[in-house]
Amino acid sequence: MFISRLAPGQRETLEGITTRRRPEQGAGKGTGKMNPMPKPLDAIHRVLRGEAPPPPIATLLGFTLMAIESGRAVVAFEAAERHANPLGTLHGGVLCDLADLAMGWAYAATVADGESFTTLELKINFLRPVWEGKLLAVARVIKGGRTIGLVECDVTDDQDRLVARASSTCMTLRGDVAKGR
Repeated sequence: MFISRLAPGQRETLEGITTRRRPEQGAGKGTGKMNPMPKPLDAIHRVLRGEAPPPPIATLLGFTLMAIESGRAVVAFEAAERHANPLGTLHGGVLCDLADLAMGWAYAATVADGESFTTLELKINFLRPVWEGKLLAVARVIKGGRTIGLVECDVTDDQDRLVARASSTCMTLRGDVAKGR
């Protein structure tokens, strides 16, 4: 089931899946403690519905989960002057964090209860400078294997121009190595 946070009346298609925008909801309150996660996709759905807080990095940088399903995630971000590098454009690390979060949510949505994952490799190509404005990161699992998976993410601006493309190799963790992650 594809769950989305899109504003009323607006429609978006993500590889054949149509979603509706709805008003922004509260993010909930965090305790500062790391708790074991329930089934990963269920936990991400709670974030989307505003029943659980987003990861601290999402709050710090201002990322908003817009849509999620197994193997796909959409994350929105409003780039502002406070995110600039010394030359005045959006810092590449912020773009990389945006893509990494979207890819992480897309991959996390595929792992089973009791499993976790880690990123083995992350690559990003910066294709267009950004100063300010709305960005959308659309991540999808390209190949999910029993242990290793490949995820890609396109980051586009509000004119639907490709700003960056990222890829990530992830490893699914099971048993003792998955605990507490």
